[in-house]
Amino acid sequence: MKIVVAPNAFKNGLTAGEACAAIAAGVERILPDAMIVRIPIADGGDGLVAALHSALGGQIVKKTVTGPLFAKVEAEFLFLPDRKAAVVEMARASGLALLRSEERNARMTTSRGTGELAMAAIDMGAERILVGIGGSASNDGGVGFASALGVRFLDEAGGEVRPIGEDLGKIAVIDMSDVEGRLEGVDFEAACDVDNILTGERGASAVFGPQKGATLDDVRFLNRGLGTLAARVRDQLGKDFETMPGAGAAGGMGFGLAAFLGARLRPGVEIVLDMVGIDGALVGADLVFTAEGRIDFQTAFGKGPAGVGRRAKQQGIPCLALAGGLSGDFTNLHDLGINACFSLCTMPMSLDAAMGNAVRLLTETTGQVLRAFLAGGASGAGAGDDDDHRRRGICHNEDKNEFFR
Repeated sequence: MKIVVAPNAFKNGLTAGEACAAIAAGVERILPDAMIVRIPIADGGDGLVAALHSALGGQIVKKTVTGPLFAKVEAEFLFLPDRKAAVVEMARASGLALLRSEERNARMTTSRGTGELAMAAIDMGAERILVGIGGSASNDGGVGFASALGVRFLDEAGGEVRPIGEDLGKIAVIDMSDVEGRLEGVDFEAACDVDNILTGERGASAVFGPQKGATLDDVRFLNRGLGTLAARVRDQLGKDFETMPGAGAAGGMGFGLAAFLGARLRPGVEIVLDMVGIDGALVGADLVFTAEGRIDFQTAFGKGPAGVGRRAKQQGIPCLALAGGLSGDFTNLHDLGINACFSLCTMPMSLDAAMGNAVRLLTETTGQVLRAFLAGGASGAGAGDDDDHRRRGICHNEDKNEFFR
């Protein structure tokens, strides 16, 4: 049998690569001779750099950059020299996970460090920058990121405006003169998994501000600031992205990347699946395993397992999902292509216990699920009888993403 293993990371537990290894070990216990294709995936949030490094190689570059509250932090990005490309993860430099709960402050945080990572990649020769904008701590409309690349935001007196949510309402002038030559020929793409607009009830501040420490008064204040930023962009740059789907992602980072850098916004999981060539890997497969830390109703909306299930369904291949926990009504995944979902927890246990035993639980559950699959007479489902076709199906590094050609 040919089995494709394409899990997401288990947040604060396993990397996508570690999950791959655990699932593959479970398969090998039952089918020692199986052809296993391992494809770690990500959906644009935490784990994007690790997943693409595992799949595509390249160089991990470490840099000291500005953290979300301006203290210096160590962060890293993936440089792909043969493609003149780089992958930058917002969570590494400007992420909520970098702050203690009492430090969360949507007024005072910045995305500047993520822009510093992108600038470092450009200095190394990158002409294509993929920015994963999940897990952010900021609500600055992307002005921090843009300022690191040379965009200047000035107040009425001509002074520099701090690149934070608190000061967005002070922006009077947007000066792009320093970036026009510096960034010529550099393309940006954002891995964006939400369709929120910039302002209003579905905007960045209202939807994501509270998890970043914003009170109700903060939300109203920050929303006004983003509205001012959008007005300045509209009046001075001639661009109107305030109601663009995804503009409100990551505290308005989607807006900033599009407005100041001309970035394209695409679902992160679709970018990743194209980059790792999953469609080629699925050719001739009998079964697909995907996984994530938690599967619930929202998994269908841009999460990694849903993307894998969708691609498997297109080729008529059964797809089974494993998760540390299942909650709510996740049956919407069945229509997308995930045939069934299984929890790793075989008995009542604490979160710490489940995470501490994640590898063992994932391996053992994979084995049991595979036994059930085989007992149901489903082996070979979706694969066809052409052995040569199946042998030629292992090509998971095929590059289908035009952006990274």
